Amino acid sequence: MKKVAKIFAYVAIFVVVVIIGIVAYVTLALPNVGPPENIKVEITPQRLERGKYLAINVSGCLDCHSAHDWTKFGGPIDTNQLGSGGEKFDAGVGFPGNVTVPNLTPHNLKNWTDGELLRAITTGVKRDGSAIFPLMPWPYYSKMDREDLYSIIAYIRSLKPIDKDYPKSKLDFPLNIIVHTMPQKATLGKKPDTKDTLKYGKYLVQSAACKECHSQDNKGTLLPGLEFAGGRPFKVGAGTVRSTNITSDVKTGIGGWTKEGFIARFKAYNDQSKAQKVGVSDFQTVMPWWNFSKMSEGDLASIYTYLKTLKPVKNAVVKFSLK
Repeated sequence: MKKVAKIFAYVAIFVVVVIIGIVAYVTLALPNVGPPENIKVEITPQRLERGKYLAINVSGCLDCHSAHDWTKFGGPIDTNQLGSGGEKFDAGVGFPGNVTVPNLTPHNLKNWTDGELLRAITTGVKRDGSAIFPLMPWPYYSKMDREDLYSIIAYIRSLKPIDKDYPKSKLDFPLNIIVHTMPQKATLGKKPDTKDTLKYGKYLVQSAACKECHSQDNKGTLLPGLEFAGGRPFKVGAGTVRSTNITSDVKTGIGGWTKEGFIARFKAYNDQSKAQKVGVSDFQTVMPWWNFSKMSEGDLASIYTYLKTLKPVKNAVVKFSLK
């Protein structure tokens, strides 16, 4: 019996050592996406214009990295605090940890190189080599055109510096270990000709990470067959709002929508000063309508063209319910 007990003890020790070794490797050696590129992005009027459009109206960089007024419908951002961060994700909204969105203005990024910014945006690795949880949709940005990414970097550099700092983010166990394995090397894409509305629409949908919010997931993995079919829950106030089915299903998606109706739906939110007050128990949305409404009609038409090609998925969504 003593011999058997020793064997079990040795096995237990071996397993513990292996686990410690794996954890040490994951936390110390990963992520490993390579060093940042040695680049210097020239700031030009063209890049500033394109970068502002992408960062605010398409890719949502400044939607996440700006303060919101959630007492109003759609949570309009504070345009006087663009890029200052501060939005919180914690157990109160169903997030496994405590994350405060960082300040994106030059106050916080003045020591970052352009290569480090590009690496963070496209691979999910910070300046210090640590991993960025894909709450920031870098897996989608990793397929954007290099020139569009340069434009975003140029625009971010032009933001008014705002002196705001926040506590370091913390993820719950075991996510705080798993996150080290998430970053991946980028595979940059090419922006299609805007005249090719189908391909350009797909590019815009990718750049806006529409799929991420409009798909249900299980611990971060999108449920197969339900991509773009909506139903992902978001806790807002005293209720839960769910993303819309944007597949081409006629009954539960946008299959019955016209292009004109689709564009009009966005353009209805072209003035955030008109955002109405909402109570904690009222219907609310996390869809950044006030920002997306400023997309050009041509870009919205391209998005519509692409979405209409998606496989119809029948998935009726209850848009809002109280907890």
